Amino acid sequence: MDATTAARDCILFATERYAWPILAPLASALHEAGYRPHVLGVGNACEGGLVDVPRVDVRGAVGLRPWAVFSAANDVPAFLSGAKVQLFHGFNVEKRSDARGHFRIRGLFDLYCTQGPATTQPFRELARRDGHFAVVETGWPKLDPLFSGVVPLADSLRAPAGDRPVVLFASTFTERLSAAPRLLDAIAAEIAGGQRYWLLTLHPKTAPELVERYRALAGANARFVETEDLVAAERAADVLLADTTSVVSEFVVQRKPVVTFRNRAPRPHMLDFDEPARLPDMLARAFAPDAALTRAIADYADSIHPSRDGHASQRVVAATEALLRGEFGRLRRKPASSWFRRLQARAEAGYWGR
Repeated sequence: MDATTAARDCILFATERYAWPILAPLASALHEAGYRPHVLGVGNACEGGLVDVPRVDVRGAVGLRPWAVFSAANDVPAFLSGAKVQLFHGFNVEKRSDARGHFRIRGLFDLYCTQGPATTQPFRELARRDGHFAVVETGWPKLDPLFSGVVPLADSLRAPAGDRPVVLFASTFTERLSAAPRLLDAIAAEIAGGQRYWLLTLHPKTAPELVERYRALAGANARFVETEDLVAAERAADVLLADTTSVVSEFVVQRKPVVTFRNRAPRPHMLDFDEPARLPDMLARAFAPDAALTRAIADYADSIHPSRDGHASQRVVAATEALLRGEFGRLRRKPASSWFRRLQARAEAGYWGR
């Protein structure tokens, strides 16, 4: 019996609420493959969870001796047994330099499951350099519901719009990049006009007083959507209004237009603007995209997430099994420099056992 079948328990690790939509499709794929997923949530992920997936605490997770730990966070508890698999909590939206952001290697993971060519190639180059992890392009589990079957919640989110087009507004919590405080009045005016139906969502770390101001816009022409329901909202909407949030990339993979406010790294697939007064004109352009914009959207979508079959989760499971069978060769030992993060993970989890 090999390592992939000797143990059936595995851990889904989260540190923030936004991890649940990433982990939910993977939990279903693990169930289908005969594994027993368990949720380990720390920090802000102590709230919420997954339906039909039991929650364990740190000691419980250690006691399971899992065959794999799937992380939708930057880190992973290195003291747990099993393969450590990085799923990512978002796309690379260039909020930070590569050395500090998406391509930062922390010396904790055995396998990186990348979303598409834009991330696969850089991580493969890093894997050749470092030698202590493998890289497989699987697609992103979070997006499986966008491409597979019916999403009932998406239908219910869209239903109040009637025949009206639907705009989704999403914003990062990073204060210097956030459109939420700067576009509040302009969005409120659009909602009051009633020409379009709005779905509103904000990052869980957004200041509570600002969240409440957006919640207050809900009514006949708008609805506030919790972060756990973001994927359904992405599917329900026709156009996205955002800033430098990774929701831009999540939305574009559907080949739908995005309007961005002061994006940190504007690209041809975005309609970027810098003055709130221009919002009506930018939305009009988004709802009538020209050929150049449509082509740019498709090209970018193919570069970041070409798979559209809704089976990224199944590929993650298969890649992890292949890793444990040794199909990627012998990996080097993790760097000694990762000791601080390993110690930090123990401190955050409050676990000092073996």
